[in-house]
Amino acid sequence: MKEQNKILVPIDFSEQSIIALKQSYNLAKLTKSEILLIYVIDEDFLKSLENIFAEDYYEDPVRDQIQTRLDKLANEVKNETGVTVNTTIRKGKIYEEIVLVAKEVEAKFIIMGTHGKVGLKKKFLGSNASRVIKEAECPVITIKGKEHHFGCKKIVLPLDLSRETKEKVDKAIELAGFFGSGIYIVSIVESNDEFLMNKLTRQMNQVKEIIESNNISVHTEFVKSSDISEEIINYAEKIDADLIIIMTQQEIYWTEMFIGFAAQEIINNSNIPVLTIRPHLKSIVEFTTS
Repeated sequence: MKEQNKILVPIDFSEQSIIALKQSYNLAKLTKSEILLIYVIDEDFLKSLENIFAEDYYEDPVRDQIQTRLDKLANEVKNETGVTVNTTIRKGKIYEEIVLVAKEVEAKFIIMGTHGKVGLKKKFLGSNASRVIKEAECPVITIKGKEHHFGCKKIVLPLDLSRETKEKVDKAIELAGFFGSGIYIVSIVESNDEFLMNKLTRQMNQVKEIIESNNISVHTEFVKSSDISEEIINYAEKIDADLIIIMTQQEIYWTEMFIGFAAQEIINNSNIPVLTIRPHLKSIVEFTTS
């Protein structure tokens, strides 16, 4: 019997991490996945307590308290949704443990809030979420806003001027199939250069045909602007989108550990959930535009 898919949800019991958890319910049902809640005991924070109190704060009392809260939350979610929910507690660097567990359980997605806090003043997104996005092998959905739709009816799929990846298009098709979504392709152009516009138009038409061949509705639009990230967010807000799908970088020759500027700006500033995919070089293709 095939093992059930898993969606990994980092939890620190902050409001934003709970909002992210709620966003995982529908996706878990549609993908027939179980939810795995992960709480990472920050080793740096523990060391600071040990230095102050000269005690080992990782022993049973701390872990037991966390486990009690996780079990209560897991039972509440299961009773409310019928989705199987399991829990795990790890000790270490937050981003390292999240990425490690995601790999161990072959998580289908990581869904995480972007404004939860852990420890004293350390933000849960900050460097932790950025590192998770850079290093996780599975797609990561970041949740920044406070209010979100139930379900996913409109997916924004940005196309750049030169290269796209089959991974991003395939993921949009996969999710649109689960949710019954329409896909909204938007290309941000900085000039009226005829050669580039013709190339981009051919590329957009090709992607449109691929999506339509999967019986998914497609909408296309060009927007002239020099600010790619701002215009993608503006477009998503204008159409009242539910999800934006982006890659961590746009050029295949950049290191896989690098998040492009536009991608980082979208992740940081979008109140609409953002699904980020780290491309693998072996699967990157250039759509034909001749």
